[in-house]
Amino acid sequence: MKKSKTLIYDGSFNGFLTAVFIAFEEKIEVADVQKNGHAQNGLFSETETIFTNVNKAKRVWNGVRAKSHNAITNIYFAFLSEAEGIEPMLFNYIKKLMATKDKKQADFSDETVLYISQLARKVGREKHRMEAFVRFQLTKDDIYFANIEPDYDVLPLISKHFRNRYADQQWLIYDVKRNYGIFYNLDSVELVSLDLSEIHFNRTRKSKAFTEGEYDYQELWNNYFQSTNIKSRINRKLHTQHVPKRYWKYLSEKKQAV
Repeated sequence: MKKSKTLIYDGSFNGFLTAVFIAFEEKIEVADVQKNGHAQNGLFSETETIFTNVNKAKRVWNGVRAKSHNAITNIYFAFLSEAEGIEPMLFNYIKKLMATKDKKQADFSDETVLYISQLARKVGREKHRMEAFVRFQLTKDDIYFANIEPDYDVLPLISKHFRNRYADQQWLIYDVKRNYGIFYNLDSVELVSLDLSEIHFNRTRKSKAFTEGEYDYQELWNNYFQSTNIKSRINRKLHTQHVPKRYWKYLSEKKQAV
């Protein structure tokens, strides 16, 4: 009897796709797929470390996309959810997808398909929220800086939006929850990691990192936001549904509320 294996990868999406490729190529009986550093030995399985190979990852990506463009989007978004046990579930999802000749990937009676689709939608909603709720602050280095703390790892998904929208200025969006950010240098976007001595919220307390004029603009925007509110028409329940309180500390118009 062939013993099953737990595949250990580096935590990247390309690393995961490489693990999928190796599993298919070597016809491995996969017991689990785990990130390096989070791996736990299975009682009845061996472990194999997978080294990321971009070409092999692309072959999986192209193969899945040829089957269903919607499926590859769901897979990527669900992967970025960082949900516990998502890797083996995605592996089984891909395995089912590649084995069928019909549109099984759209069969929501399948629990795996339904779960992946629901998870992908949650990540998609978080992506749109971050695109709407990011508030930049101008630093003394002439870089527009913003903190975010999303529920899911959506930085790779919002990069294109901000590069298109703010193509003429340098900006840095930093995920304080995952301790990395994306920096646009007027030419390309690159991943960065910072040693932040403090987390810069959009509050009344000032920081020496930002220009004095930045706080004048924030105060102007905050006053405008307050003046346009019609208190008799405020629906707080609906408002917090669209702008959850966990984001307020990063919004300049919510200075007085946090």
